Amino acid sequence: MKKYIFIGLIFLNVFCAYTQEKKLKSADKNYDQYAYVDAIKTYERLADKGYKSEDLFKKLGDSYYFNSDYSNAAKWYNELFALNSSPGAEYTYRYAQSLKSSGETFKADKILTEFNSLYKNDSRGKLYKQNENYLDQIKANSGRYQIEDAGINSKYSDYGSFIYDNKIYFSSARDTGNFTKRIHKWTGEYFTNMYYAAIDSQNSTASKFKALNSKFNESSIVFTKDGNTVYFTRNNFLNGKKGKSKSDATLVKLYRASLLNGKWTNIIALPFTSDNYSTAHPALSPDEKTLYFASDMPGTIGQSDIYRVSINGNTYGTPENLGKEINTEGKETFPYVTSENEIYFASDGHPGLGGLDVFVGQVDGSGAISNIQNLGSDINSPKDDFAYIIDPASRRGYFSSNRDGGAGADDIYKFLETRPLNKNQDCLQELSGLITDAATEAILPATKVTLYENQIAKKSFISDENGMYSFAVECGKTYFVRAEKNDYETKEAVITIADKSGKTNLPIALDKSICKVTVGDDLGKCFGIKRIYFDLDKSDITPAAALDLAKILDVLSQNPSMKLNIRSYTDSRASREYNNALSDRRAKATINWLVKNGVSKNRLTGRGYGETGLVNRCSDGVQCAEEEHQQNRRSEFMIIGI
Repeated sequence: MKKYIFIGLIFLNVFCAYTQEKKLKSADKNYDQYAYVDAIKTYERLADKGYKSEDLFKKLGDSYYFNSDYSNAAKWYNELFALNSSPGAEYTYRYAQSLKSSGETFKADKILTEFNSLYKNDSRGKLYKQNENYLDQIKANSGRYQIEDAGINSKYSDYGSFIYDNKIYFSSARDTGNFTKRIHKWTGEYFTNMYYAAIDSQNSTASKFKALNSKFNESSIVFTKDGNTVYFTRNNFLNGKKGKSKSDATLVKLYRASLLNGKWTNIIALPFTSDNYSTAHPALSPDEKTLYFASDMPGTIGQSDIYRVSINGNTYGTPENLGKEINTEGKETFPYVTSENEIYFASDGHPGLGGLDVFVGQVDGSGAISNIQNLGSDINSPKDDFAYIIDPASRRGYFSSNRDGGAGADDIYKFLETRPLNKNQDCLQELSGLITDAATEAILPATKVTLYENQIAKKSFISDENGMYSFAVECGKTYFVRAEKNDYETKEAVITIADKSGKTNLPIALDKSICKVTVGDDLGKCFGIKRIYFDLDKSDITPAAALDLAKILDVLSQNPSMKLNIRSYTDSRASREYNNALSDRRAKATINWLVKNGVSKNRLTGRGYGETGLVNRCSDGVQCAEEEHQQNRRSEFMIIGI
């Protein structure tokens, strides 16, 4: 469901595009060509040829594990454990989970038993000890609802319910007949009309609320307690006339209607609405003195914010944005306020499970919002979940969702809340961090970051334009943070939150899995090769060096026209003459190994540069740490042709 979509038109200048294309074609062709190096496929080809290393098998296992291919993950983790039976808590746990997901339950249980024995303080082991199906443990805010279909859904879009006079009022697109008619520009949904049905009957026949329906969109109706006034959302259409914005769009407005002599009449747009912005999804405060709604009016923080406006008889105050505590740069919509000073709303800006999630916050005497929490994975799903209403006395209510398994595009579900939300927020923690490229340290916006507790996904977040992510977390708990981005290897980090309020920083650096290279690039960076290891004062290829060179060999095999210039450097220790000779022997040994393994000699050049290419201050006579000297001892595989 797309409840707020704003469509802009981009006009392309064909002449400029043509001119730019000619300029590109006139550039040096060597720099217009690229090679795309898939590191994981290279690792797999090397493993199939018999190369073995812990790093190799960890990367292969993780590549499949994080893509939910548990059979292949188990295959490569098994190879890892054959080399090292104790590679660490995370790999032991992932191996067990991969085995279990692949149907090897007995072996998985054995590994988990060993896991519990080796890592006694890890809560996952303790949970396994208590319950072998601990992955089914419900997250803190979940497991509190009994949910079922509301019994009024069609194969079209049905959403946005309100209860009045023992009837459920809702919006439905069922009368459009098909999905090619009447699409509402602001919501992106098929045009809806208002319907009502008895709340206690399953599969009851719904009736149109004809008095308010037009040929355009109506939705989100709210009755006053006396039943004499309704507020609702409609396209900018009144008395047969359609209003348009400056950009020629028909948006949506909040309307009010009055019941006189048994008929709904005096339908008017509320005075703070406009042809040039949208107002929608009204909700009344319990005392009916305040109207809450969603809008993209001037002053909005994100794509849509939640506002409130005072009601004084038939007049209204100035709309007030509820502020950054509740509104984000994303979408906040479908507010609902209860007599317990709770405000429920849908948002895709607050950390959630995906799409729109339903949240709740506390409203204090001044109207300020605090203690916002996600309602959990019963109400929320990876899809859009919204339009939540609840009776504070019975704890029964309704919400809308386009989750899998529904009857139509959106569906209405009814629920019983069986356990209240834990609102103890004496200890507050924020977990945040910067997502970067491990090689270049460049920030990585638009990275999916997921927070896990006991291997259950709690929340997801897309890193912002500055590469930052942020989660509200509980004090004293251990979490796993997984970062995923196209062309990068998925990475998961573990963090234990302090027992006191504050902020916890967890930066994550991702390694490239797809490496785009061209002439002038160092191919070694695709695999994190900073040096080819040789024994002290020798130039013989060691097993560790052979594994890294095999990665280069694989890329050369996949790209038969690629040519390399291989450069070997030393640090400044020992004499210049000695370092020049040693580095030259090592560069030639590297070339000879590649030639011996099938690379044509005319594709390779190279020599040693000794200490002439220092990358830091560590020249003769300067005191430096070993780590600084190591930066200068490096190998480069410079691409000179593709």
